[in-house]
Amino acid sequence: MLYLVLDLEMSGPDPEWNEVVQIGAVLCNEEWEELGRFLTNVYPENTASFSTPSQKIHDLSLADLQDAPMMFEAIEKFEGWIMETIKYKGTDKQNVFKKIAICGQSVIYDINFLRAAYRKQKVDWYFSYTQLDLHQLSFFLFKILEANSYDVPRNRSLGSVASYFGLERENETHNALEDSLLTKDCLAAVMSYIPYLMLDEDAMDEND
Repeated sequence: MLYLVLDLEMSGPDPEWNEVVQIGAVLCNEEWEELGRFLTNVYPENTASFSTPSQKIHDLSLADLQDAPMMFEAIEKFEGWIMETIKYKGTDKQNVFKKIAICGQSVIYDINFLRAAYRKQKVDWYFSYTQLDLHQLSFFLFKILEANSYDVPRNRSLGSVASYFGLERENETHNALEDSLLTKDCLAAVMSYIPYLMLDEDAMDEND
């Protein structure tokens, strides 16, 4: 299975009213090796939904988005990038996308926004239901580490998780590609603990 690490910037918090204004993604193989990067701005059809608080987060104005593709074009560009990255020459998107897990920080939020955009544009959604959420995986990992007397972050924001692994965001404002790359590195770091989390069957039998 391939991992698509996704991050979106939006015009506000409600997927039924607000819209995606930037899509960033990194496609990786199962070893978390990077296969390709994607970034596009998106011009919102509902310009009335563009909120000042959100603009302060991503620092994108409507003027900055003036020449950006509309959402339907952005989806075509996004899906075309995936097909090109994996060098797939066929036309069966469903067979390809069902083998791609969407990953991210609190990724269900991004998925809900992207699926709402697909629905509004009447585009079929074929991606796998397998999801890897850094927020949840780091919660589980940090609980294990804490139980073994390791110091862990007090919260699981992307910045805090990244800092724990010696990583950091380059800019103060959010950029969808930069956050995708940072999330990818954090997920790779979390998954690198798997070989060390071996089950002690004797201890498990004692607990039974």
